[in-house]
Amino acid sequence: MLMKTWVIKVGGAVLNTEEAASELFLKMAEIISHSSDNQFVLVHGGGALVDRWLSDAGFASAKHQGLRISPKEQMPYIIGALAGCANKQLMAQAIVANLQPFGCSLYEAGITTTQKLKALAQVGECGTGGCSVLPELLAMGKLPVVSSIGIGNDGQLFNVNADEAAAAIASELNAELIFMTDVEAVLDAEKKPLHHLDEHEIEQLIAKGVIVGGMEVKVKTSLRAAQHLRRGVYISSWQKPQNLAALVNGEHVGTKITP
Repeated sequence: MLMKTWVIKVGGAVLNTEEAASELFLKMAEIISHSSDNQFVLVHGGGALVDRWLSDAGFASAKHQGLRISPKEQMPYIIGALAGCANKQLMAQAIVANLQPFGCSLYEAGITTTQKLKALAQVGECGTGGCSVLPELLAMGKLPVVSSIGIGNDGQLFNVNADEAAAAIASELNAELIFMTDVEAVLDAEKKPLHHLDEHEIEQLIAKGVIVGGMEVKVKTSLRAAQHLRRGVYISSWQKPQNLAALVNGEHVGTKITP
């Protein structure tokens, strides 16, 4: 039986919505119980939690083209929020759903990290060639829960955009990739869902200012991932856990980004 791997990226907003993570993990457990040929890797962000921790510590948050500027003095709070608090909260919900989570960061997932741009400070860029424990964890029936904190070969710690992290992991595992966000799909200028987008359509919507900020990063990352994986990548909503089952079953929900 050929095993299919799904990399699911969820935003940290899942943690701010009562029962959202629990319902998503219960749906994941249900899928696994009904079809033993599917396995999952969860990659998460935690922007809202980071914002709160930084604010409580007296820091201002700033972004550039949808990416959080991450000065070294803020990194202990960013790391604590993402690799610590958010990761363990998600693990706890997965345990309640009778899954076997294994929390880790990008280094353990085989993703090397380097600085993206000096202007962004400790924002990292994903590379390949690391030694990943994910295949062994999946073979053991574990659910890897991966935070978007990276470590460089020089020992520097980096804050990596979780969408980019998920795309890199999907590429390493040759896996299907689903971005589960807080909207049903990418929206057009009239706020109606777009069911399909290709490179040309994405360029037009960005140029017109319809796709901006974090969604621009997500869509561009989805397109690069689709081009590398040579298959469609989905953007859907974690607010409807049934969407995950629908996508696993080959149904079209949300927005499909194609190369």
